[in-house]
Amino acid sequence: MPEQPLADLSAFPPGFRWSAATAAFQVEGSRDADGRGRSIWDDFVDAPGLVRDGAVPDPGPDSYRRHRDDVALLKDLGVDRYRFSISWVRVQPEPGGPVLQAGLDYYRRLADDLLEAGVTPFATLYHWDLPSVLEERGGWLDRDTALRFGEYAEVAAQALGDRIRHWYTVNEPVSTSLQGYAVGTLAPGKQLLFASLPTAHHQLLAHGLALRALRDGGAVEAGIVNNHTLVLPAGETDADLGAAAAYDLLHNRIFADPVLTGAYPDLEAFGIPPMPVEEGDLDLISAPGDFYGINFYNPTTVAAAAEGSSIPFEIVPTPGAPVTGFGPEWPIVPSALTDLLVDFRERYGDRLPPLVIGENGASFPEPGHVEGPVADTDRIAYLAGHIEAVGAALAEGVDVREYTVWSLLDNFEWADGFTQRFGLVHVDFDTAERTPKASFDWYRALITEARS
Repeated sequence: MPEQPLADLSAFPPGFRWSAATAAFQVEGSRDADGRGRSIWDDFVDAPGLVRDGAVPDPGPDSYRRHRDDVALLKDLGVDRYRFSISWVRVQPEPGGPVLQAGLDYYRRLADDLLEAGVTPFATLYHWDLPSVLEERGGWLDRDTALRFGEYAEVAAQALGDRIRHWYTVNEPVSTSLQGYAVGTLAPGKQLLFASLPTAHHQLLAHGLALRALRDGGAVEAGIVNNHTLVLPAGETDADLGAAAAYDLLHNRIFADPVLTGAYPDLEAFGIPPMPVEEGDLDLISAPGDFYGINFYNPTTVAAAAEGSSIPFEIVPTPGAPVTGFGPEWPIVPSALTDLLVDFRERYGDRLPPLVIGENGASFPEPGHVEGPVADTDRIAYLAGHIEAVGAALAEGVDVREYTVWSLLDNFEWADGFTQRFGLVHVDFDTAERTPKASFDWYRALITEARS
């Protein structure tokens, strides 16, 4: 039993599921192996100056070659499920083109090994690695990308559906739209501001097409997962309240409302052009999922932007909140997760399916090389606080079924390269050696306690 106290689990019902997660581009490495194609993240990484320290994800944790090490860790950890993602370009380098048997075989082996270890494979179809050839044709700005994604979902469902029965469709469309296409801090690095918003609709359409394909392929459980944040106004002025409402619309409601209500919020009221909706789109997008996934890391405090700004809000530090390794952009306020979950229940009512926490975790400064377990007490405190926040939402009647730690492993943290470590397991990026941290033992003990 670890020295750190466990979280209060009194509100968690029997059968509540505990999980850990990774994503293909962040952990697999082997970008040139077995015919894998090129994604927008390969292009982003290879462009000078876009990734901190010029880091590249090879070999990183090297999970393409060492996935059995990961499965052994998951078995030891005792999780119910493992959330991982399937690399579109490892399975189908050219959308609409031939399927790579080597890529499919890798995911079959991974799923088989998980099942043998007693861990349910919970796969994400899309975790940001759009094929480069589609980006060259317009990427998520182009409706055709959603159609190609629907075809890819059919390929995955037909090839892997006998082993993988639980699926996330699209991960964090808000991050792709706002960071990838609006401000350019993530791939594909566009800076289109509000002109980026058609990418939101096309990703949601892709979700709807994928949900249909996965169901046809025998999926037991499927749904979308988005990054959501509790938006806090910096003050009580009309300007700050209006700025917070605008940010809530852009970060939360544009992505959740169509899925959960079948309609977009009133964009015209905020001076935003309508989405490129065609007949039947919203019926596809709002087809009931088996769950709604929420990734949560932090609240967002928003103030009115200075006069003349191209956007109507400014993200500011959250007063009095400690921060993670990302600094003021990632304040630590566990109660914000409770408030967000309750707000979802109140906002969407009986249209809200069971909720799944698809990601929650924190990075803190840690050494690159270790001789033994990292005493990551800050991470344990973060996880304990947020698990208790889920418990508080459960106590208020919110139907949450699963909690997922991001991440099982230290990995390639997108534009921040290897400077941010989220893992329950330390990875030496020179050798790919894995060393469980104190938080690994803590989470294992918590799962054991929850089942007792």
